[in-house]
Amino acid sequence: MLRKAKVVGKFVEFFGEGAASLAVADRATIANMAPEYGATMGYFPVDEETMRYFAMTGRTEQQVSAFRNYFKAQGLFGMPKKGSIDYTQVLELDLAKVRASVAGPKRPQDRIEIDALKNSFLEMLSAPAPDGYGKTKEQTVRVAKHASTGGTVMGGGAQDAAPTAAASARKNTSVVTEEEMVNNRPTPDRVTTSATVGAAAELHHGDVLIAAITSCTNTSNPSVMIAAGLLAKKAVEKGLQVPRFVKTSLAPGSRVVTDYYQRSGLQKSLDALGFFHVGYGCTTCIGNSGPLDPMIEEAITKNDLVGVSVLSGNRNFEARVHQSIRANFLMSPPLVVAFALAGRIDIDLTKEPIGRGKNGQDVYLRDLWPSMQEIGEVLQRSVDPEAYRRLYADFAEQNPLWNQIPSSTGLLYGWDRESTYIQEPPFFSDFRMSPGKAGDIRDARTLAIFGDSVTTDHISPAGSIKKDSPAGKYLLEHGVKAENFNSYGSRRGNDQVMTRGTFANVRIKNLMVPGVEGGVTIYQPSGERMSIYDAAMRYQKENVPLVVLAGQEYGTGSSRDWAAKGTKLLGVRAVVAQSFERIHRSNLVGMGVLPLQFEEGTNAQTLKLDGTETFDIAGLGSMRPMQKAKLTMHRKNGETFDVTVTLRIDTPIEVEYYQHGGILPYVLRQLIAQAQPVAV
Repeated sequence: MLRKAKVVGKFVEFFGEGAASLAVADRATIANMAPEYGATMGYFPVDEETMRYFAMTGRTEQQVSAFRNYFKAQGLFGMPKKGSIDYTQVLELDLAKVRASVAGPKRPQDRIEIDALKNSFLEMLSAPAPDGYGKTKEQTVRVAKHASTGGTVMGGGAQDAAPTAAASARKNTSVVTEEEMVNNRPTPDRVTTSATVGAAAELHHGDVLIAAITSCTNTSNPSVMIAAGLLAKKAVEKGLQVPRFVKTSLAPGSRVVTDYYQRSGLQKSLDALGFFHVGYGCTTCIGNSGPLDPMIEEAITKNDLVGVSVLSGNRNFEARVHQSIRANFLMSPPLVVAFALAGRIDIDLTKEPIGRGKNGQDVYLRDLWPSMQEIGEVLQRSVDPEAYRRLYADFAEQNPLWNQIPSSTGLLYGWDRESTYIQEPPFFSDFRMSPGKAGDIRDARTLAIFGDSVTTDHISPAGSIKKDSPAGKYLLEHGVKAENFNSYGSRRGNDQVMTRGTFANVRIKNLMVPGVEGGVTIYQPSGERMSIYDAAMRYQKENVPLVVLAGQEYGTGSSRDWAAKGTKLLGVRAVVAQSFERIHRSNLVGMGVLPLQFEEGTNAQTLKLDGTETFDIAGLGSMRPMQKAKLTMHRKNGETFDVTVTLRIDTPIEVEYYQHGGILPYVLRQLIAQAQPVAV
């Protein structure tokens, strides 16, 4: 609803009776999703529910009273009612009409209600790219020839347990007709290509290969975390198990979650299903899911299987969770457990059983789903203010491993030239006190042409590093073994790795190279195909400025600073798109890269651009916010034509940032000027 209302660049305040009925943890979950609905921020007013939360989390009575009195004195205490405030725009949501849903498989705003998920996934399988996976009806209806790899599959789940009854029943495959798929009738087998993986599992399109309770947004919310634990407890009691091919993990939002899981006994049930505690912080949601079993990887590659991840994260962009997992669905923590037990996404959990219990009876989601009363009882006996006070007191002293890391002192950091993790960044290598004058861009080449919804994960991936990628080759050349590559996110202190990783997402699609996925481009004028990084370095040697062309919502997703930094270091002078996501547009300006917006109805496709052109951008000499500029295109055949574009430098201070070459040199010049004595 918020996406449709186009709240990009706006403040969203939630109010009314429905907002007042929500617990603070639920409010925080919704507010924290502001990047997903595109707003500058989302927030709930302070009321008595807020005070109860502060008391529950260990604040003293005096602190709570001071907080309440402060907001009352400001006239800001209490939840506004409808009509009490003159908002710019009011949207109405009836909580009674909210239905259980998931989001995916490629964007967090693509909402699918639970009872429609099975058919939606089957439609996606045969739908053409980019919205679907381009499988033929033959591939999605009949069972293909098996690709046996031998051995035993060991995922991250209940590894020592036998396959579930549901998984075992699917081992003997048979042909499923198109009529049966269309009519959604009970079928003797999955309607997907299958690949036998060892003796323990057989993989199909739609199998859940990663199930992760993770993310900052959900895993500090006691109600949904306890719901996940209670669902796991009931599943264990009924004899359900997670199939071996599902890699499971649990990353709580804080040690308080671990505390109430242990006190309530719910961690034992989660452990029994393979949801072992793997740590705190960003895990699967940011691509730190770790590797899949090599046999599973091989089966996916050989059979081009559309594997699935389910996670309680807030972002699911292509190749973010895992480069081999094609479909990623966001959902609540208890639903993560439920789909892990089912082992598949092409199931209607409102009607079909998750599996068979120890008594041979079908077990449905309704048999496992905890009531609000059950959740409240566990909350009451397991979560108390003392736990928060104990775990947050003397926090620095409770991390001996961190505290034992040797550190240095002094005014200057001692850069290690041999480090593959941290290098001195080149942002100040040509620094001068005078920024010079920003001028027009001449004779620029196209580095890439993209379609709609290119995310910051496409531009700057955070997950694993491929051996044959420019970044992987760099690390191998510097003596780093492939098993020690870690991730782009872990090596973001090394510009050599991160620049090579820019536009290196394995799912990114450069329209200059039709039908090909990955960070490749066509170097001009020779027409050679090579990696985007290699082409950019060749252009830099020849002093050729670069532009990137894109469609709608360029830069959607996380505030990934390296998406702008890497773009800058590749030599890109301007990005011309149909529209920008707010944060990435601002970051581009902050790195001295010019964001330009096509006029309505114009893009690279309507202009018939193929990457062989050169570009001039004129009108940048006397810059002002949101001014018009002229984009001149010179075709290979000698034809020249102009279009008008809008300068998406939106504020006067952004003009200064750009003219200084970015916010970093701007701030440094300010600091140096302030430190120097004034001449009299």
